[in-house]
Amino acid sequence: MIVRGMAKYDPDLSLLFHALSDPTRRAMLERLARGPAAVTELAGPTGLRLPTVLRHLSVLEEAGLITSAKDGRVRSCALVPQALVPMTDWLEGQRALWEARLDRLDDYVTRLMKERER
Repeated sequence: MIVRGMAKYDPDLSLLFHALSDPTRRAMLERLARGPAAVTELAGPTGLRLPTVLRHLSVLEEAGLITSAKDGRVRSCALVPQALVPMTDWLEGQRALWEARLDRLDDYVTRLMKERER
């Protein structure tokens, strides 16, 4: 589906927003913001079974938000903060667009009110 005004659409944005849509995955990212962690450490607070945790981590990895590496029997994950740049750029563009629209609406309403006062 092509939406007017979406010329700068990045399919990776869908992966990022999907990955961030789940509170369990967001909690994992918050933990990884403090530094790398083993999968078992990330799984602990969730109360979820390991296969479910691994599915959550694969969504994060597919979106490019984390990397993982295996050292012996231990798989560790690390945050990739620069992966958020496309999303923050898109959000900033949306913020600027809506601020401009609201400024124009404010100007219009102000002009109407001044015309009424005459």
